[in-house]
Amino acid sequence: QVQLVESGGGLVQAGGSLRLSCAASGRTFSTYAIGWFRLAPGKEREFVGSIRWSGGSTSYADSVKGRFTISRDNAKNTVYLQMNSLKPEDTAVYYCAARFGFLSTYTDWGQGTQVTVSS
Repeated sequence: QVQLVESGGGLVQAGGSLRLSCAASGRTFSTYAIGWFRLAPGKEREFVGSIRWSGGSTSYADSVKGRFTISRDNAKNTVYLQMNSLKPEDTAVYYCAARFGFLSTYTDWGQGTQVTVSS
């Protein structure tokens, strides 16, 4: 099991930037990937992007591609979500989650951090 804690959310104007952090503890050595998701009121949870714990390869949803960047610092057991050119539709609670195999689902989740983008 991995414990995840997100931070860095807040209120920002459209066009601005925020960087979210996801600090991991516990069985981080067995982590396959960390994913970022978001949940907006009245909408379904949306995959934002992910990063392989080993190797660092990334993938992104089309809605954020070119604006968001995921990176990791293995020494700090922390994954970052750099969000640029933010839009009001990016407003959501952002969660990070861990999965432990190529075909596995995300099983361990953080508590989430609120991001609000004003127009």
